[in-house]
Amino acid sequence: MKYRILGKTGIRVSEIGFGAWAIGSHWGAQNVSDSVEALDKAIDLGMNFIDTALVYGNGKSEQIISEVLKERSEKVVVATKIPPADGPWPPSPYCNVEERYSEKYIRTAVDTCRKNLDTDCIDMLQLHTWTRAWNRNPKPLDILHKLKSEGIIKHVGISTPEHDQNALIYLMKEGYLDTVQLIYNIFDQEPAAELLPVALDANVGVIVRVAFDEGILTGKYTGDHLFPKDDFRSKYFEGDRLARAVARVEAIRKDIKGSGYTMPQTALKFVLSHPAVSTVITGIRNEDQASGNIEVSDMPDMPEALIKKLRRHIWLRSFWYNGK
Repeated sequence: MKYRILGKTGIRVSEIGFGAWAIGSHWGAQNVSDSVEALDKAIDLGMNFIDTALVYGNGKSEQIISEVLKERSEKVVVATKIPPADGPWPPSPYCNVEERYSEKYIRTAVDTCRKNLDTDCIDMLQLHTWTRAWNRNPKPLDILHKLKSEGIIKHVGISTPEHDQNALIYLMKEGYLDTVQLIYNIFDQEPAAELLPVALDANVGVIVRVAFDEGILTGKYTGDHLFPKDDFRSKYFEGDRLARAVARVEAIRKDIKGSGYTMPQTALKFVLSHPAVSTVITGIRNEDQASGNIEVSDMPDMPEALIKKLRRHIWLRSFWYNGK
């Protein structure tokens, strides 16, 4: 496993991190025993960064992680996220920031995360979403920095709103954020335009999610695949979306022929080729996925010629929320 520095936090994190949404909820049936084995395998192979959230199974993901880490001696950084109080997701420009992220609400949510993770101090606390409308009055971040000074959390971040990732650029430049979690993959390359260069300039750690575009860039799906109803992808790839995405994956497959890379390896190495990226959190549900994803870190860097080929596969589709 190779390691990188997570921006101004100074933390040395594994290039491949553990995305823990699937072990909590919304990705179909998942056995706790498989989740535990996946976490143990990943840590055995050098993974030292886990990303989770309060809403992943209403604390289930955090609790599983906590139980596994109690049995381990390795230092593993755990980043979690708290959602805004009840209201539209993503937040509307008309949402009142002090109603969605009040200090009382934030403190209660953070305390719940601390209880689930069985820790007094959370390594990294991220707001799960945001709206550009709050940049003029980012009080929730002031509250998080207060919690940081109180020793309740160590580092502050935000997970980008999917449809407007550039909403965080101002906050990054102004020094509000230690880290950002963003979407970056072969299809969604918009962050390379400004957000990633700003992260480098501001020394903000970058956590990349959705490197596989919810699984499609692994190349294992066909256009007629049916996702279970309790798998959020049954809506994400609703209608003709899956068939369209598969067709684009096949075009990528032609470009990587003879490169020695599989589709999953291509997806991860492309993301890791950007110097601003600190770690890529991949969804891992079992030991095989842990091994397959983590071994990519030790592969040679992607050749520049192939990177340039893959840049041509940018897909300007914005972001798909729930169905059409």
